[in-house]
Amino acid sequence: MQTFRTVVVGAGGISKPWFEALKAEQVEVAGVVDIKKENAEARIREFGLAAEASTELKKTLRRCKPDFVIDLTIPESHGSVTVTALKAGYPVVGEKPMASSMAEARKMVKVSLATGKMYMVSQSRRWDSNTATFHQALSSGQIGGVTAVNCDFYIGAHFGGFRDAMPSPLILDMAIHHFDLVRYFTGADPVSVYAKEYNPRGSWYKGDVAASCIFEMSNGIIFTYRGSWCAEGCHTSWHGNWRVIGDRGTVLFEQDALPHGQKVTGPNGFFSATAPVEVQPVTVEKINMHGGLCEMLAFLRDGKTPQTVCTDNIKSLAMVFSAMESSRKGRPVAITW
Repeated sequence: MQTFRTVVVGAGGISKPWFEALKAEQVEVAGVVDIKKENAEARIREFGLAAEASTELKKTLRRCKPDFVIDLTIPESHGSVTVTALKAGYPVVGEKPMASSMAEARKMVKVSLATGKMYMVSQSRRWDSNTATFHQALSSGQIGGVTAVNCDFYIGAHFGGFRDAMPSPLILDMAIHHFDLVRYFTGADPVSVYAKEYNPRGSWYKGDVAASCIFEMSNGIIFTYRGSWCAEGCHTSWHGNWRVIGDRGTVLFEQDALPHGQKVTGPNGFFSATAPVEVQPVTVEKINMHGGLCEMLAFLRDGKTPQTVCTDNIKSLAMVFSAMESSRKGRPVAITW
């Protein structure tokens, strides 16, 4: 099997599962870059790597000449790291969210297209057996055409650190997963949004950590999102609890349990006759960040376009910033990317 070399940028907490996946896929880590060189050195020691530690990306790329770059920095650094790597001639897979602004995200897409180098975003929850099973149940067509989607996300997360000080921690740091998942589940794109962010009484966050959003999606689908990161007790799944309604039935995906639902089988008085939706469990072997890495490796081997290529994933990011804009303006806004 063909092997590859990479340079990893960012050696913080999020990097550990990436290094584990790189080891599993036998990808050579040629260099680790971090603003704190000791962080890079620590990861190199932890995983027994024959890699160089550095604080300078450009020099490391010139010396290591990797096949691709992995960007695990904070969102505010994604733009500069990705653009630097793309312009140097290297494909990039980066952590979500794509960027800290739509202007920066558009620049990243533009550079990817101009250089002809792949840039994909790791939306880790796409590579998961539960979400893949739900996607399969919806794609089977048993409930007809989708008309509405609801997602509830309620977790009281005491992170500490940067999230506690973010202006919109739920929407920017977490809801990007759910907004991306609704596009994955339905194949629909966002059209507009009316959102309200707020910070509930008793919250330990500085910024607005709860929100209610109504999205209009393509094909006439309405997506309703309700969430909070300071909801104590009765937590939902981290994937969220979902209800997808079609014109011939409904499917539920709750608490990471096997999806279940009912499909219409015929008229039967006041209520239609129904039968259980047939759900075939799907097993995803390479999950989360490992799945994202494998999509990049598949692209390098055979040119298969990743499902989270930047030209598509920017639509999920647009949902994030449009929801924040709608909340600030107190009115619906059109979603563009």
